[in-house]
Amino acid sequence: MSQEEKRRSPSSRTFLVSLIGLLLSVQAWAAAPTYISPGYFGPNAFPVPAMLDGRANGSLHAEIAADGYFGQRGDQTADIFFKLNIPLFTDRVNLSVWMPIYEWYRGENNGSGAGDVYVSTDIWLFKERKYVPDVAFRAALKTASGGQFAQKRHFDGPGYWFDLSAGKSFWVQDKVEFRLAGTIGFLCWQTTTARQNDALYYGLQGQVNSRYLSMSATWSGYTGWEQAGDRPMVIAARLTGHVRNFNPFIQYQYGIKDYPYHQIRVGISYEWQYVAPSKKKVFKSALLQ
Repeated sequence: MSQEEKRRSPSSRTFLVSLIGLLLSVQAWAAAPTYISPGYFGPNAFPVPAMLDGRANGSLHAEIAADGYFGQRGDQTADIFFKLNIPLFTDRVNLSVWMPIYEWYRGENNGSGAGDVYVSTDIWLFKERKYVPDVAFRAALKTASGGQFAQKRHFDGPGYWFDLSAGKSFWVQDKVEFRLAGTIGFLCWQTTTARQNDALYYGLQGQVNSRYLSMSATWSGYTGWEQAGDRPMVIAARLTGHVRNFNPFIQYQYGIKDYPYHQIRVGISYEWQYVAPSKKKVFKSALLQ
């Protein structure tokens, strides 16, 4: 090879510098936040999931509610919410389907549209014993059925999560149940075609359940890796009445971080007991929502 050809051919040093530059560009692209997160979208984009308390719902359970969200940026949203729990031939496994059927919003953008559909399988792994808590496993999927991505109402991509929850009950004369529960899991959602956001899901809950009334208080959230509006944390309080198989309820939720909304939910649920209940007396949980 002549001296002229050697000068024209790329050197190994040039190739190495180009490769390093390419890797640094890819790393910067991967690290740049997408802002496809609860902190920058509507309240139904991917809210903090309602946690389980270590149990599955052994009844056919249908719920309908009206939500009002009051955003800290002036956003206002109203929706109709529906949920259905279907026991799969036992009180230890159920299929849950829920969604905000339709929402109306105004603020930076005005409009309306349907929400995402969520589906989960809840499995009651271990039932409570003297020194052993109830333990439940959940596998859930968020579809990309919701629209208005350009208006920042819903993510244009699916998501999923897995979690383990545990709960222990303490009884007063077999009439009032005090229950403590916690959960931890992994949550993920697609942000762009080639990227996703992964998060740790967590929660703690306290319940007081009686024959006619149930109350619960919950602290929960999840932490994404982008650190750009993807670490929502909320607290919620719920009061539920029990009138035969009807359960009217009211709930208030406050966004502590990366969820700039206050929520008020008012609704009613109905239960059909067609699966043989557990031998131990268990009141209708304030969590079943």
